[in-house]
Amino acid sequence: MKKVKLDTSRVISSMYKSILLKLSGEALGNDLECFDKEKITKISNQIKELNNLGIKVAIVVGGGNFVRGKTLENSDFKRETADTIGMLGTVMNALALESVLRKLGVEANAYSSLEMPQVIKPFRQKEVEDDFNNKVVLIFAAGVGHPYFSTDTGCALRASQLKVDAILIAKNGVDGVYSDDPLKNKNAFKYNELTYRDLLVKNLKVIDATASSLLSENNIEAYVFDMNQERSIVKIIENQNIGTKIKVKE
Repeated sequence: MKKVKLDTSRVISSMYKSILLKLSGEALGNDLECFDKEKITKISNQIKELNNLGIKVAIVVGGGNFVRGKTLENSDFKRETADTIGMLGTVMNALALESVLRKLGVEANAYSSLEMPQVIKPFRQKEVEDDFNNKVVLIFAAGVGHPYFSTDTGCALRASQLKVDAILIAKNGVDGVYSDDPLKNKNAFKYNELTYRDLLVKNLKVIDATASSLLSENNIEAYVFDMNQERSIVKIIENQNIGTKIKVKE
């Protein structure tokens, strides 16, 4: 295992010491290509910076740059089949991100809840925990390995298993949680802070109810931010005021 030289002063002042990043498939691609090299490199460089600071990082990737389960379901596919195809898309993204991170000199391992050992490591709790404690960047694919469970639930489960400080929810072009869709309602306003109870009371569909409950029970904050803002992941760790923080309680 490589030893990472840490910038101790920045680690001490950082907002979180361990995070799980929820990364959509669309964050890795564009309208023309499934993989956007520039996007993936920018994300990977930020993850490398956090890793060098001693921040423990786990990532859950979506598969929307390849296919969305909901779209397939609306095209006469069975729900189970649609969800499984969507999970396979996340495996490809996990392998791609793992490869780029390793090329940058970051120790990273991709794990899948669907077992295909010739391609990707199967999820094993003890092995994953050992990696995380040794500052290996973890990349999780295939959700919880079963249909009918959302990516939100998969993120909340992995965050709870690893006991991270926060889950960072990356959005494309939206810089936090708004009272309404800001692209449709010009009067929508942004929240700087909310609680998980607020999400329910105000009917803010940021994460589903199951994930919200699991994160609250395990005392894990959430942070919603715009992935497209320059160095946005690092800025959150440095406690800069961007995005919307979701707290367990007031």
